[in-house]
Amino acid sequence: MRSDLRTTGTDLVIPVTRRLPVGAEPGPAGVHFRVWAPDRERVEVLLEERGDARLLAREPGGYHAALVADLGPGARYRFRLDAGDAFPDPASRFQPEGPHGPSEVVDPRAFAWTDAAWTGVRREGQVIYEAHVGAFTPEGTWAAAMRELPALADLGVTLIEIMPVAEFPGRFGWGYDGVDLFAPTRLYGRPDDFRAFVDRAHALGLGVLLDVVYNHLGPDGNYLGQYAQAYVTDRHATPWGPAPNYDGPDAGPVRELVLANASYWIDEFHVDGLRLDATHTIHDDSPEHILTAIGRTVRERAAGRGTLVFAEDEAERVALALPTEAGGLGLDGIWNDDFHHAARVAVTGRREGYYRRFLGSADELVAVTRGPLGSPDAIAPPCLVTFLENHDQIAHSPRGLRLHALTSPGRWRALTALLLLSPGTPLLFMGQEFAASSPFLFFADHGPELARLVRQGVRQPTDDGGVRRTEADGELVRRAGLAAADPGHRVLHADDVRVHLGVDAHFFLVVTAAETAPLAGAAGVGPIVT
Repeated sequence: MRSDLRTTGTDLVIPVTRRLPVGAEPGPAGVHFRVWAPDRERVEVLLEERGDARLLAREPGGYHAALVADLGPGARYRFRLDAGDAFPDPASRFQPEGPHGPSEVVDPRAFAWTDAAWTGVRREGQVIYEAHVGAFTPEGTWAAAMRELPALADLGVTLIEIMPVAEFPGRFGWGYDGVDLFAPTRLYGRPDDFRAFVDRAHALGLGVLLDVVYNHLGPDGNYLGQYAQAYVTDRHATPWGPAPNYDGPDAGPVRELVLANASYWIDEFHVDGLRLDATHTIHDDSPEHILTAIGRTVRERAAGRGTLVFAEDEAERVALALPTEAGGLGLDGIWNDDFHHAARVAVTGRREGYYRRFLGSADELVAVTRGPLGSPDAIAPPCLVTFLENHDQIAHSPRGLRLHALTSPGRWRALTALLLLSPGTPLLFMGQEFAASSPFLFFADHGPELARLVRQGVRQPTDDGGVRRTEADGELVRRAGLAAADPGHRVLHADDVRVHLGVDAHFFLVVTAAETAPLAGAAGVGPIVT
């Protein structure tokens, strides 16, 4: 896109070519800054190293922009609003000191990609592996996770689904309360470390899906309201508070921000698609629903490279994955929670809470491989992401136990065979391939007051008779990692999921547990619906 700006102190209008509509973008003439702040008369960019400020020129529609010469990647900055307080960039590409610190200028062109021959992914024949970067390895970094990619490729995994990475406060967290949509969290490394992870995955024949959250932003470090109250609306509500403004007055720049973010991950990080969190809480009465727009934007930005956009939808609306010409929203698939629920009832016999409507019978297990129970719409089986475990469902169980710990080995193997041989798209949660003994609980590192509110919000009986764990126990957070499953050096056997693709093979996975100091400080620990 192009943006004409009036440089500070001159009457010269310079045309600037931008990759995205907002944020800081370096180029030959310097760094171009652009931010939507319709509630503010004066916006300045404060340059940390230089110790000076540059006034941004007002543009139509509430935008402010300026080109700062002799500035490049690595520069740190904030935006000062109406000569008052200064805040991070709402479209910051990196927050090296966390969400409350300065933003950093990043040049996406500096990374040397080697995946030019990669053609992307298609919906059929995939095996998805869900992982949390911080808990996947003892180090909890992109570099450490990258070392595990060959083992996943040998296992038969074809797509790695990464839990959310947008910057969030604290030293650890699931990532669903991110506050800087464009900034990969500093906890796992720098943005180029994420790029290196994707590049290596592609070299091994693995696609990468990114879990993104467009239904809310977290409460700690979220400064959007300082720039514009119109980022949210009271027309709709979500479990986390006001809804993003996708259809009210001034919704255009809000939609633009989210669509730019979806485009950003596809273009600047080469990810192969998105998993959209809790789409049942994304409200939009616009002529084109924001979910349809996201799917369209991803395909357009990929420019012929195969991509996938899946929705996690509590209502399991099949229409999400139907073509727009058939009245659907045009996404590629939905998470099939009913498969998990029926399977869990079948092997545990427990039918409390949202399991009440399931019988766990053989007929029901067959039915849920074809779609959600009671759905009037037909759906192609590859559109259904089926699973026995994911981050939510494990954390919802008492003590965060994995499903194999709640049933017998024989039943677990039978369910695994059903998962891998059913016509849907199977998803494994990290460690499932070797029946990891480590639990997986909700964990977050909040300040004292927010931690208290989180504990109050989740300290209640679970649907299956347990009590949610919410103690501020850093050891429980550490135990969520795969490295804590077995001390020392252990070789564990697992059935190769290549059976889903018709290949008869097995593999051995090596897991090394490193010494990890217990984490100190308050952390709300307990399952949470995302």
